[in-house]
Amino acid sequence: MKFFAVIDTNVIVSAFLKWDSIPGFVLQSVFEGLVIPVFNEQILEEYSLVLKRKKFGFNQERIIEVIEQIKLLGIHEEKLIEVKEEMPDPKDIVFYSVALAHGNKTHTHLVTGNTKHFPRNPIVVTPREFLEIIGILPQEIFVSES
Repeated sequence: MKFFAVIDTNVIVSAFLKWDSIPGFVLQSVFEGLVIPVFNEQILEEYSLVLKRKKFGFNQERIIEVIEQIKLLGIHEEKLIEVKEEMPDPKDIVFYSVALAHGNKTHTHLVTGNTKHFPRNPIVVTPREFLEIIGILPQEIFVSES
């Protein structure tokens, strides 16, 4: 079974910071073909801008490689759904909009470490919740990460 997810930038950053983590497992599931990332150009730009911040010191070649893999393995969603709910960070609107638009075609989650920044909606899940949904981690890993 394939799962579709719009992955918030904070999950990507967390995966870069610690590969063997819950967010790292989300990104690994993309590279393994279990999860199909859904994005548009604005989301890819956000990934690039944030990952290239000097404060992180991430390897530039690795950033390019990861974004290229996401593009190669994922689905570019052209359509946007108008978001009428108030959101604290205007940059988050595109992530929610793309998830809603792609969700009209097939069930799609928005995976974020900041669920409070988004409207209450069952499609908005934490990385841990998403991994539970797709069933790729044994329960003991969840316990040890707590």
